[in-house]
Amino acid sequence: MNTHPRFSIRHLGTLANLGLLAAATSAYAEPSLTIYNQNFAVVRDTVPLDLKAGVNEARFSGMTAQAETDSVILRDPAGKAPFQILEQAYRNDPISSGLMLQLNEGKTIDFFVREQNKPDRTVQGKIVRSGYNPGGRPGTQPIIEVDKKLQFSLPGEPIFPSLGDDTILNPTLSWTLNAAEPAKFDAELAYVTAGLTWQADYNIVAAEKGDTIDIVGWVTFKNESGTTFKQAKVKLMAGDVNKVQPPQARMQGRAMNNLAKAVAMEAPVSEKSFDEFHLYTIARPVTLRNQETKQVEFVRGTGVKALRIYVYDGATMNYGMWNFFRGEGEYGVQTNKKVWTLREFKNSKDNNLGMALPKGRLRFYLRDDDSSLQFTGENNIDHTPKDETVRVYLGNSFDLVGERRRVSYKVDSANRWLDEEFEVKLRNHKKEAVEIRVVEHLSRFDNWELKQKSTDFRSLDSHTIEFPVTVKPDEEKIVTYQVHYTW
Repeated sequence: MNTHPRFSIRHLGTLANLGLLAAATSAYAEPSLTIYNQNFAVVRDTVPLDLKAGVNEARFSGMTAQAETDSVILRDPAGKAPFQILEQAYRNDPISSGLMLQLNEGKTIDFFVREQNKPDRTVQGKIVRSGYNPGGRPGTQPIIEVDKKLQFSLPGEPIFPSLGDDTILNPTLSWTLNAAEPAKFDAELAYVTAGLTWQADYNIVAAEKGDTIDIVGWVTFKNESGTTFKQAKVKLMAGDVNKVQPPQARMQGRAMNNLAKAVAMEAPVSEKSFDEFHLYTIARPVTLRNQETKQVEFVRGTGVKALRIYVYDGATMNYGMWNFFRGEGEYGVQTNKKVWTLREFKNSKDNNLGMALPKGRLRFYLRDDDSSLQFTGENNIDHTPKDETVRVYLGNSFDLVGERRRVSYKVDSANRWLDEEFEVKLRNHKKEAVEIRVVEHLSRFDNWELKQKSTDFRSLDSHTIEFPVTVKPDEEKIVTYQVHYTW
């Protein structure tokens, strides 16, 4: 049987040896991948078939070690060569020293012995027990008989006979195919596999002054599938694709100075909507070696307007993690002094972006006086369509301080009303004036009204208001308000 590195075929009717590929078409198509950011991928490959009428055997040895074999599709993409798959088998036990010991149990083989201060020699030993367990499970000690004595170790480096037809070097899928008539075509093979994933990472550089940033986005691939893909056509699917999980989870800068030059270059990644998701296509083939991590740039923007925002939410400890329960008495009087620092930018073409941004981590760097980059915070963003706004919490301001206290509390349960009054102090120790957004949560009851207020506010939702307050350098500003609840 003639073999190709990844394909082989045999016609069982006459047991004739068949070359898989015709001389004129010795090259085969490279694989293509659609990788999801949920630790799985769809692999598409080509299996050249030269079927005779009757029963044939075919084998493909380019499978991944984590393939979902019940997802396999083998078909003629042109739909002109009908055939039937009688059997499909998958083997993932590639050749290793342990497997070769197992295949030769009961046989006597040579062992090459190299000892210090002694000449090299060869001894013969009978493999009584290999100690090998397939699938990576822990094995036991091998037992070798040498000179009619048993030893629980190898006497030297084993020298095995040549491979038999039933051994495999890589994870292999084999089929028994039935064809009604001869057919020669390139079959399409597709399957789902675990062990391939990707994520987006964004590096952002901002000047010490001003509200513009430069952004570079990277796609980070990770291949733990057990197979190397050479010069593969790669697409990336972003979105929340529903995938049934098994009961047990599988084991598992100078750049910124060149931003302006990149405008005229070909985009390394193109993006389009696909069903309810977004599909990103890598412009050039990518080689993904097993156990390799690789990065490809996919988005770049300069002069992106990104406002710096300061928020004081005195009743909570962490941005976005306030409690919404109806308390009594001391509910809502807890306070902290931290003023949050955030960055906000619109993902639009007018703002030098406009590509749908997959979820990932944003790292912010700031240039200091001598143009050195300093890391100033990071956070994650969710999938963000174009023309939507990204707001990222980066940490707490060192030079801005807030204080919040309740100054009065009255409740009349019989008449079903409650009054509360709060005082918020803001201090600015910076050298420039800043606007601090004071957020208050009126969440005791659904019906509320502000009876008194020291400054105007805006409603963020039915239970949240915000006072925008400009505080000059070394100034303290005080915000007061009284809220009246009814139920």
